[in-house]
Amino acid sequence: MSEHLDFSLSLHRRLAPPVDTPFCWSPYSVASALGLAATATGGRTRDELVTALRDDPAGLLKLLGGAAELSGGPSAEPPVLAVANTLWAHADLPVHQSYLAVLEDWPGSAVRNAPFRTAPEEARQLINADVAETTRELIPELLSPGSVVADTVAALVNALYLKVSWREAFDEKATGRRPFHAPAGDRDVPTMHATRRLGYAAAEGWQVVSLPAAGGVEAVVLLPDADLATAEPGLDAAQLRRLLAAVEQQRVELFLPKFDVTGDAELTRSLGALGVQELFTPDADFSPLTDQPLRVSTVVHQAVLEVDESGLEGAAATAVMMRLTAIVREPEPIRVEVDRPFLFLVRHQATGALYFLARVTDPS
Repeated sequence: MSEHLDFSLSLHRRLAPPVDTPFCWSPYSVASALGLAATATGGRTRDELVTALRDDPAGLLKLLGGAAELSGGPSAEPPVLAVANTLWAHADLPVHQSYLAVLEDWPGSAVRNAPFRTAPEEARQLINADVAETTRELIPELLSPGSVVADTVAALVNALYLKVSWREAFDEKATGRRPFHAPAGDRDVPTMHATRRLGYAAAEGWQVVSLPAAGGVEAVVLLPDADLATAEPGLDAAQLRRLLAAVEQQRVELFLPKFDVTGDAELTRSLGALGVQELFTPDADFSPLTDQPLRVSTVVHQAVLEVDESGLEGAAATAVMMRLTAIVREPEPIRVEVDRPFLFLVRHQATGALYFLARVTDPS
């Protein structure tokens, strides 16, 4: 888990927009797509990916595979988790059977053909339709027009959908408008309210509240004592591990805004800052996948997360696009009023895999 947290926060610092801007992305989805790429590469290309991911494909598969299965248990609504890891390839691209055998170990794996070279727009629409189906239409267009061209020959695509209810729903009648101190000024926003036993910690300039959800999922509110703009840049994996480990069950009176937050990013520059460079050059080594010379032209990502009284719903998708290189009485409750920008994690409790990492600065 520690390697995954380090990867998540390291990429978040390089990927997210300025800290007063809301943003959401899925470390799970990006790590899945890059993990598939790592299994498809060799030499320095693979080494750079493994260094950025802080783990090799075998370790990633153990983490992500474990988080792809939700546990049972009573809930108001059965949890839904859909994961797809797909290799899309042009029909005449020779793909090694050894790579296809490795791909089978990944959750939701599939191999599909797309007419990249003969009908790029049709290929784009095929991939988008498949992602839209997996994400329940929350991400209808991962690949924008023009992102698939005639020298595109393959894509590694992860899609993720998660919908879980809280173990104990918030009472909609208790939701009311309360002030939220957004960077652009104070606003009254719909805010949920409940008093119950929750995971709680206050340490190192942060308050942490853990909200249990169905299927072994939990949401974690990270509320800084200072402005998020000051606190977030200093949050590293070691501190986050300590904060999560410090959580204990206590009686908490929680005020939490309802919110929805999205993210849309191209990852080439951010991954380059983590040392992933050869992947995007003619020197890229895709020999485990194919004998054809390939390079990655772009890595695109989208995410959506919505939180309300009943639970949370989120979707994410990541595409690694490849081209031929030849063509370039009880105690008093602890009051936690989330009335200023905060971070919000959604993770698999048993493995620690982060499904979503969101910054909420101006909830609606």
